[in-house]
Amino acid sequence: MTRKPDATTTAARIAQGRGSAPADLVITDVRLLDLVTGSLAQTDIAICRDTIVGTYGRFKGTRTIDGRGRIAVPGFIDTHLHVESSLVTPLEFDRCVLPHGVTTAICDPHEMANVIGTAAFDYFLSCADRMIMDLRVQLSSCVPATHLETSGARIEAGDLARYRDHPKVIGLAEFMNFPGLLAADPSCLAKIEAFAGRHIDGHAPLVRGLDLNGYLAAGIRTDHETTTAEEALEKIRKGMTVLIREGSVSKDLHALAPLLSVQTSPFLALCTDDRNPLDIAEEGHLDFMIRTLISLGCEPLAAYRAASLTAAHAFGLNDRGMIAPGKRADIVLLDDLEACAVSDVIAGGHLVDETLFTTRETIVPVGLNSVKAAPVSPEQFRVESSTGKAEVIGVIPGKIITEHLSLNLPVQNGMLRIDPGQDVVKVAVVARHGINHNIGLGFVKGFGLKRGAIASSVGHDSHNICVVGADDSDMAVAVNRLREIQGGFVVVSDGTVRAELALPIAGLMSDKTYEDVRDALYPLRDAAKGLGVTLAEPFLQVAFLPLPVIPHLKISDFGLVDVDRMQLV
Repeated sequence: MTRKPDATTTAARIAQGRGSAPADLVITDVRLLDLVTGSLAQTDIAICRDTIVGTYGRFKGTRTIDGRGRIAVPGFIDTHLHVESSLVTPLEFDRCVLPHGVTTAICDPHEMANVIGTAAFDYFLSCADRMIMDLRVQLSSCVPATHLETSGARIEAGDLARYRDHPKVIGLAEFMNFPGLLAADPSCLAKIEAFAGRHIDGHAPLVRGLDLNGYLAAGIRTDHETTTAEEALEKIRKGMTVLIREGSVSKDLHALAPLLSVQTSPFLALCTDDRNPLDIAEEGHLDFMIRTLISLGCEPLAAYRAASLTAAHAFGLNDRGMIAPGKRADIVLLDDLEACAVSDVIAGGHLVDETLFTTRETIVPVGLNSVKAAPVSPEQFRVESSTGKAEVIGVIPGKIITEHLSLNLPVQNGMLRIDPGQDVVKVAVVARHGINHNIGLGFVKGFGLKRGAIASSVGHDSHNICVVGADDSDMAVAVNRLREIQGGFVVVSDGTVRAELALPIAGLMSDKTYEDVRDALYPLRDAAKGLGVTLAEPFLQVAFLPLPVIPHLKISDFGLVDVDRMQLV
């Protein structure tokens, strides 16, 4: 975070910017991307401590970095993400993502908050103070997200107010309970009113027309759940900033890219929401989004504006977003503009290298031993039926929106069976917070699973255990193994664990390096494919099945949820 300058610092900035004193750091011989015109200007960049003080000129410096004619663009800002979905701690997330040019990330720790409550805020804020990138925190608005699931904690307006004025806090995180807000639920209104005048993040999938008017009238200004260009255009015309999302499961970039132009770029920013280390290693982070947008025909000026200047303005971070005097020294040096080929990153005036990460203070993990589910048996996954009719969750690859299907399934001895011919297998959510022993049962179509089971303690947003399986016994083995390793991902077939990844920090994050987590995801992916799974990212797809704030049919530990009516089926 940029330090508040004193008179001495301000005087130094003035002198170094005017060139009457050598700058602390000068990046020489770069081609600066002008975010006003889109042109490239040959210049040096002068930096005093953590602040840019000079551009469009030549400067002398105490230290220099040879720009070698590379292109300089502002550091990228991820406007909405859950660090927990990277499966590593915030400090490891820093190591993983900062080299991709992401110098600011705006996170919502509601995954961990749903498990351990406000202790998650304390943990994330402590980590933020020690990170190289600037991690900003949005306070989780919906813990739990709905009344139709069992969460590990409950956070009310008074709990949030204690953190409101922390320097790393921006405002209120994604307001997922849009039905409650539109119905003027008192708890929803109390949270909104507690953050009046501060940034309030939106979460409004398929909210259109007059309902959108009401949602915006509450003071909400951003949304990352927009999945079509038509929906996005309505939202930006009504004053919203739409955050184009490309995560590991939710992939909206191709659908929204046609809307991004130089004219619309002040109203569109970029975010990843949920992205794991394997995808980051294979594709990238915001750098991947930028190069993809340009490859789809977007002008580079529009893509780089969305990744920096628009993001900064949308969240009130007016000290960054441009390479200009007085702005935070977050700079990305590129070998190629259209390919967004990052070669060096300067964050807060520091050239990023591995020594920055190895010399900082570590943080003691919290949320250990959080998986408190009772042991389960195969019999608990049986579904009784006399008719064979079933409501089935239909998975849409690349989306967290699901279909609400009604199908006929086989019945044997009074029990509903899976139907591989229709690509339908069982899904169950097992309560794991020690509050009750609920198990919600249902069926899901679209995984391609032919045998065995896959299970996850990452189950948005209450993070109970979710298991998808073609065999009741394998489903029980998978759930019980997650109890033993205190959370993570498991693949089981023929009663044997074929692959696993332990996530002992709140059942959401590893205590290992991001390289370790990345390497463990390869055998997990292969093991899932060995069961017939056809989805590119099956574990995060499992994780979104229990998300009862995203249409249309989901499942919680209470059972199947009709999200359109916000009622149990």
